[in-house]
Amino acid sequence: MASRPFIAARVEDRFNGLLGRALERRGWQESIIPFTGYGTSEQLRILARVVLRPSQELGIVQAANALLWRRGWRNFMNAAKVGAKVTVVIGDTHIPVTADRGGYIDVRIVNPGLGPGWHDVQLVTGDASATARVQVIGDDVTFGIVSDIDDTILSTWLPRLFIAAWNSLILTEQARQAVPGMARMYQRLLAENPGSPIIYVSTGAWNTYPMISRFIARHGIPAGAMLLTDWGPTNTGWFRSGVDHKRRCLRELARDLPDIAWLLVGDDGQHDPDLYAEFAALQPRHVRARAIRQLTPGEHALAHGLPMEVPDSDKQWEPEKAPEVRAPDGDGLADQLAEIL
Repeated sequence: MASRPFIAARVEDRFNGLLGRALERRGWQESIIPFTGYGTSEQLRILARVVLRPSQELGIVQAANALLWRRGWRNFMNAAKVGAKVTVVIGDTHIPVTADRGGYIDVRIVNPGLGPGWHDVQLVTGDASATARVQVIGDDVTFGIVSDIDDTILSTWLPRLFIAAWNSLILTEQARQAVPGMARMYQRLLAENPGSPIIYVSTGAWNTYPMISRFIARHGIPAGAMLLTDWGPTNTGWFRSGVDHKRRCLRELARDLPDIAWLLVGDDGQHDPDLYAEFAALQPRHVRARAIRQLTPGEHALAHGLPMEVPDSDKQWEPEKAPEVRAPDGDGLADQLAEIL
């Protein structure tokens, strides 16, 4: 007999159910937030979330102003539609799927014939619909980029609680800064490897996906699938493990795209160096190189309380392959990677 979910998860499920029914009685309607997915000639990974939103929308001018200047806290104000029924439509193919306890859809479906490149996939539920972008990666592609987000492409001064809250919840989107040189490095690497994917793996919340998408477009950072997480209780505990999330994402990418050797890009403010070294040691044929952005002493002090890197674990992974380079910005990383890629 399966054990019951953790009590916090049961409380959250009960609350979401009651809130959802109350909002629907007030006229709130289902809305789909599409996320960027990826796939191969055999299967597609479709990602999205179904939420409840007021039926009355802002006017065009008000909506544009809110979009440009909204405070970060607005990204977290969503009501999940638990167990929503959604249909994935690709041409004449209709595939029914069901959202999970957080309203999320994360499914792998058979590719009905989409070739390499970017494609639009329709998601439909009730009167709502949305278009999700999916990158189909060619069978001959052998290179890809996995990139962290916080302090790798976007300066957030995470994870110290007060400053993290200020950056994530108070600042407007326009105030966020890109890490210098990262956009140029990614653009050059993908230009040199046509058809190769870039996939963003982060411990950030799915609620921030729209903001991050607008941020990377505004700063010329290449678009790609994002694998974020859902903050809050799980079936086994109060909070999700960011390290386990990233570790699981890397394993899934190795399984879904077995012919690709990844360039793993992160920063030395948290777990990326150890996590990438672990993955490179355990699955060496899936890692081409590791690139670690070095935080400034001030950023390290905010991240750890100390102006130095703190080891993530007692285990020191030493991959025989997959060389590692370090630099404070994308231009420095690009110069070093040019010698080894």
